[in-house]
Amino acid sequence: MILLFWGITISVVGKILLVVGVLMAHSKIAHEHRIDSEVLHTFHTEKILTIIGLTLIILGYVMEVYFYGFIPSHTCPFIDCFQE
Repeated sequence: MILLFWGITISVVGKILLVVGVLMAHSKIAHEHRIDSEVLHTFHTEKILTIIGLTLIILGYVMEVYFYGFIPSHTCPFIDCFQE
């Protein structure tokens, strides 16, 4: 079960790094003055979609970790939830 937790965690960290890289690249390109307004509008739309995607990745991670029992529920004591 611990291997599953680390697999999910590493996958989410990779996705988040990808999102951060896209946001950094787009904001650097958006500051160039040689790009027309249509491209800047597209970058703005992509930025919003990327932030929504990042939010969904984090929400999905929390849901998966809770589903697999890595986050204790209200019905079991903290230590007992992690013992097999």
